Amino acid sequence: MHNRQIGPLTVSAIGLGCMNMSMGYGPAVEKTSRRLLLESLDIGYRFLDTATMYGGGHNESLIGSTLKDRRSEYVLASKCCLGKDADGKPTIDGRPETLLRQCEESLQRLQTDVIDLYYLHRLDPNVPIEESVGALGEMVKAGKVRAIGLSEVASDTLRRAHAEHPIAAMQSEYSLWSRTPERGMLATCEELGVTFVPFSPLARGFLPGSAQDVTQLGEEDIRATIARPRFEPENFQKNAQLLTPFNAIAEREGCTPAQLSLAWLLAQKDSQGNKTLVPIPGTKHIEWMQDNSGASELVLADEVVAELDLLINETTVSGNRYSDGVMAKTDSERD
Repeated sequence: MHNRQIGPLTVSAIGLGCMNMSMGYGPAVEKTSRRLLLESLDIGYRFLDTATMYGGGHNESLIGSTLKDRRSEYVLASKCCLGKDADGKPTIDGRPETLLRQCEESLQRLQTDVIDLYYLHRLDPNVPIEESVGALGEMVKAGKVRAIGLSEVASDTLRRAHAEHPIAAMQSEYSLWSRTPERGMLATCEELGVTFVPFSPLARGFLPGSAQDVTQLGEEDIRATIARPRFEPENFQKNAQLLTPFNAIAEREGCTPAQLSLAWLLAQKDSQGNKTLVPIPGTKHIEWMQDNSGASELVLADEVVAELDLLINETTVSGNRYSDGVMAKTDSERD
């Protein structure tokens, strides 16, 4: 797998999103998850993404206990500020004291002395971004964190944060069917020298064809809760019609639908013609992790990228990416 750059960090062009091994898409088999993590390093993944909230710390503990003897082989990203209260309801807490405490707890679970890339997982509307980022900057000075990032914020929030402390990475949902970053965030990242990291680059399993509508999903599946609209039966049926021509393009290009989806992201160019995006597809399946890695060396012609742009985008897809309540609270939707 070829490499790309996130601030001072050299990472594999495709990272591994680890959330699915602890939550979000139904139960995972721990033995399989441990094998997946080890094999991901064996085949060239050098960028692992986790968070405090993934399984209430389970995901960080899984990575720490499985890969503690191979810590030097990968760039480790985690996130802070999201959690759950005593009743299990999601919370956002961007206060400096909370972030500092969560960092210490994450370091212990991850069994490491330093987190390479530490994100503010979401903007806390009750705490100025400068205060949250200032706390992350103090972690850099203390040697507990090497670089900092933000997730799902708007361009003006990123600018304010970057003025407080250099931001290395901006993470948000981006795929053929979720184009929010194209409204302004990608240009802002280029201007500030921030690497954009797309999460859910496979459209939550839709583009590879593994997703089902909400009537077939468990109540703990993220596609049946906050990401529900596009998986409602009527919307899903309309969206599924896009997969026939999409799969035909993948067959023509000699790749799988997942590889085609990731290759489209890897082919995105900034105004100078540079390709800098680092997608982080998540999975709990070893065979899918292996398949995703194959996109790294897949080069799409410009006309194929344009063909995909026209086929699947937010005007051809039915339903919002999040439920109305979540959309209203997501800072990145202000762009």
